Amino acid sequence: MSDELGSASIYVLGAMALLIVVALPVAVVSAGFAAHRDAVRAADLAALGGATTSLYDASAACAAAARVAHANGAELHECSLFSGSLRVTVTVSTPLPLIPQVSAIARAGLRR
Repeated sequence: MSDELGSASIYVLGAMALLIVVALPVAVVSAGFAAHRDAVRAADLAALGGATTSLYDASAACAAAARVAHANGAELHECSLFSGSLRVTVTVSTPLPLIPQVSAIARAGLRR
């Protein structure tokens, strides 16, 4: 019986190490999904905000889209107005070292 004294500590340490090895990738992936969701939301709102402002003046529409994107924690990367349709690309910074930024694209305007 004295040979097994303290063996529970080893089992507990092993179980904790296994839990960390499994939980860390899950946390990183879920943070990436959350950042992507934020980018999609910011892109949709920026496209709608820009299209609501103007579907004929690209500079006014893109300025409004940039303001809306910034208000939602994103940065407007691209903005183009073509045939009454505003297309925006936004980027959101993440705290993840492997995925420093996440991008999303959205379109709003007249359907053609």
